[in-house]
Amino acid sequence: MTRNSWLRAAALALAGMTAAACSTYPDAPRYPTRPVPPGTALPGPAGGPPPASPYVYNPAAPAQPATPAAPTPVPGAAVAPVEGGALPPALTTSTVTALGLTYEVQPGDTVSGVARRFRTPVQTLIDLNTLGPRGAVSAGQRLRLPDGAVDGGVDPYATGPSPVGVEVTNAGAPPPPLPPVAPARPVAPATPPGTGELAFTWPLRGDIVRRFGPVGVSERNNGINIAAPRDTPVVAAAAGRVAYVGDDLVGQGLTVLITHLHGWRTVYGHLGSASVRDGDNVTAGQTIGTVGETAGDGRPSMHFETRRMRGDDPAPIDPLTVLPQ
Repeated sequence: MTRNSWLRAAALALAGMTAAACSTYPDAPRYPTRPVPPGTALPGPAGGPPPASPYVYNPAAPAQPATPAAPTPVPGAAVAPVEGGALPPALTTSTVTALGLTYEVQPGDTVSGVARRFRTPVQTLIDLNTLGPRGAVSAGQRLRLPDGAVDGGVDPYATGPSPVGVEVTNAGAPPPPLPPVAPARPVAPATPPGTGELAFTWPLRGDIVRRFGPVGVSERNNGINIAAPRDTPVVAAAAGRVAYVGDDLVGQGLTVLITHLHGWRTVYGHLGSASVRDGDNVTAGQTIGTVGETAGDGRPSMHFETRRMRGDDPAPIDPLTVLPQ
């Protein structure tokens, strides 16, 4: 074959191949070229169902729930409560008050008397109420008591009612209201100077074996000790009301305390017996007990004090300055 014949044959072969390739294309597109309304099924190959495709809208497929967008906070709007995450309510005044028991200080009360009555160390009360080194209290002040405080009974220097919620022993009933004081008996001596129109009489007559003031290096006697035979009657030095009968006062033995007019108090300690009870009204010269033997004077004697309120402090006063000579 000549060179031209080879070229002609190659051209014919190429033309045939091109024609064969073109014959495999469809005469028309197999997919729609116009917009398809929603819900129209598209034909698949050979008239079958359309192939699943993530890019084809399929109304039969379940819709996925949309994640709601977080609301935009509005300045000044109230915030709805969050379940399980709400803050605890703020403490109110009544809530704070309920956190502890409180005792209301009465005129003449002392921090040591309150501590003794409620079986609590004095320093605990001072620390709990931030009273300072002197432990000063005033009438009407409320003292917080520690948990578990027990009212052991009326103390001569803690005479207020028992707080609600405090366990009260048999002897812990609050004292009755102060009754009118009976007038002094006509036989009472003349009023000594400085007693505020209150006349005192001797609780008994006998030898004074211990006087008012310092005793030794570090002790002090806040009254006088009067010696007399055991069981000698002891009488009230003035009319008043019995505020305390008991032996809980350290170093005092069996004691009777009587309150009088004008802030006066008399104390009768180291008795052998007592014939009055808390709340009794007594008159001047009325027997309240007998002489005992616990004063440590080497013979039977009783301890006698006269005190007068100075603000909230029952200050001791030498009995010899107010008793008749």
